[in-house]
Parts: sequence; C-alpha cells; structure tokens
Amino acid sequence: MDTNGLRKPDAARAYRLDEQVGFVLRQVAQRHASIFAAGVDGEITATQWAALAKLAEMGPLSQNLLGRLTVMDAATIKGVIDRMVLRGLTETRPDPSDARRHLVSLTAAGEDLVARLIPAAQRITDETLAPLTGAERKLLAALLLKLR
Repeated sequence: MDTNGLRKPDAARAYRLDEQVGFVLRQVAQRHASIFAAGVDGEITATQWAALAKLAEMGPLSQNLLGRLTVMDAATIKGVIDRMVLRGLTETRPDPSDARRHLVSLTAAGEDLVARLIPAAQRITDETLAPLTGAERKLLAALLLKLR
C-alpha cells in the first residue's frame, strides 16, 4: 500500500529509484559539479575547462573536432569558444590546409589559466574520489571507461 492506502503495482514495488545507475550517476555528477565550481571559485565553467584542457593537451584543433573530443554538440562548442575568445583565452584562425575550417588555439592568457588551474583540477578529482580507496578509484575509472 502507498501513503494513500492504494496498492502499488508489483513493478513499482520492485523498482527502487535509489538503486538505478542513471539516478546515482546523476547524483554523483551533481556532487562533482558542486566540487568543481567551488574548486575553481567560479572562474571558469566545466565546459570551458574541458575545452581549454583538451587544447592544452593536443594543441590547435578544429572547432568541430574539439567539440567531438569534449562531447559537446556544435552549438554548445561554438558558444563555449565564442565566450573564451571574448575572454582572451582562445583564438581562432583559418586552417591553412582547409579554408572552410577554423582552428581554435589557446592564447598566452589561456595557457596561463590552464597552468594555474591544473593543480585545482587535480584537487577537484581527489575530492570527488575521496570516499574511495586507491584500488576503488582505479576500478571505478576502468568501469566508467568501459561504459563510455
């Protein structure tokens, strides 16, 4: 019976939201987002950080490829890049090998911000994973990569 005195269907009794992987992943993602925002003191968004970190890792990339590598659709990556250009963190230029394409690269200010925030990003990861042992962290990372 539910709180209104009605009998719950069998399926509803067997389904526990708190045990569903999607629900738990969303809760964990929200926790991490909160830790991230506090860890960077609101200086940058998670999507901007993903783009900056990927550019620092790989060098100049087309906007399209950067979006794919950071799992952002075309509209989202365009907005992210536009905002970072306005902040002086990235710049765009025509791709010498394909005039239809533009390359996105870090500016000196973008490189400086990445260098300054890497320690914070590492602390954010450590805080997110704090409840886990070293072995559990490795296992979680492996399992999440397998689900990706």
